[in-house]
Amino acid sequence: VSHSQITRLYSRFTSLDKGENGTLSREDFQRIPELAINPLGDRIINAFFPEGEDQVNFRGFMRTLAHFRPIEDNEKSKDQNGPEPLNSRSNKLHFAFRLYDLDKDGKISRDELLQVLRMMVGVNISDEQLGSIADRTIQEADQDGDSAISFAEFVKVLEKVDVEQKMSIRFLH
Repeated sequence: VSHSQITRLYSRFTSLDKGENGTLSREDFQRIPELAINPLGDRIINAFFPEGEDQVNFRGFMRTLAHFRPIEDNEKSKDQNGPEPLNSRSNKLHFAFRLYDLDKDGKISRDELLQVLRMMVGVNISDEQLGSIADRTIQEADQDGDSAISFAEFVKVLEKVDVEQKMSIRFLH
């Protein structure tokens, strides 16, 4: 991330910091129109806050946003022994998985899938139809027969999806 990009993100961070205390609260995030209308907005907002925390500083803000940086071609050939960047395919998939794994047990159950589907479609689809979608999704993804989707199964289902593109925000250009 370039100096000018960090400067712009810091400017955005301070404009969101209504308490002017160098941290953002959940309420600060809820004022962002794109998150307010996003059905998964609360889940995305929660991702910014470490367990038990109700404030995030600029460093934490940047760390979470880093998941959404597009992967540049020159990054694909970087040092293979270095730490994996937060915007790698694997880290993007972990981030997405955590949006569905509501109880953080490492599996997406039918109930969790139903809750997220309900958040995404609201009341436009009946509970019966949502249940059918959840059942079919788990049936297609579940390879070990435990009626849930593990991270490995989640990755397998998405192996042909361009996650790098779908989970990128070009907020710095």
